[in-house]
Amino acid sequence: MKKLFGNLLLAAIVLAGVSFVVAPVVAFFGIRSAAQSDDIAGLQRLIDFDAVRASLRPQLSGRAQALTPPPSFMNDPIGAVRRQFEDAAAPVGPDPDAFLTPDALDGLTRGEGRYASVRPPRPGTDEAAAPWPAPRYWGINRARLAVTDEGGSATVFTFERRGPFQWKLVHIGLPDGATPAPPAAPQATTGAVTKR
Repeated sequence: MKKLFGNLLLAAIVLAGVSFVVAPVVAFFGIRSAAQSDDIAGLQRLIDFDAVRASLRPQLSGRAQALTPPPSFMNDPIGAVRRQFEDAAAPVGPDPDAFLTPDALDGLTRGEGRYASVRPPRPGTDEAAAPWPAPRYWGINRARLAVTDEGGSATVFTFERRGPFQWKLVHIGLPDGATPAPPAAPQATTGAVTKR
């Protein structure tokens, strides 16, 4: 009886360990699945949208300075005030919300990188052709998974642990390069006919 109890305890510990390690990958595929089916409630459970927006803004602005934290007001008050004015006067880049639509999130999980925000919706996608995420970092409270496209550019997804087995997406690292402009909306034509 003691041997059976010991084996069950060992199996439970191994299962809990495997579940803990695999949980970020399950969250990644959950995001991909929820994005494909336009499940907004599912995406809200898996993504911290405020944190992801904050991570995308400096990447889309094109300013390297925006990627560094501002100086401390206590250590460098003049530099901190100057940085506030520079940030306020900086040109606004593309909208980070363009990368947070279900179609764009699906594209990001498929390795489309900066082009995910301008991709047309795809009604049927081949799951077998979708790339698998590769681990970049694995820790107790944070994990990074990368999806690489055909050209070798990687989109990095950072997950943070919010419970024993609950992980949320908190950062998306876009590949280097310029973000393409969204396509212009077609102008409506009027049916008026001019007479000569």
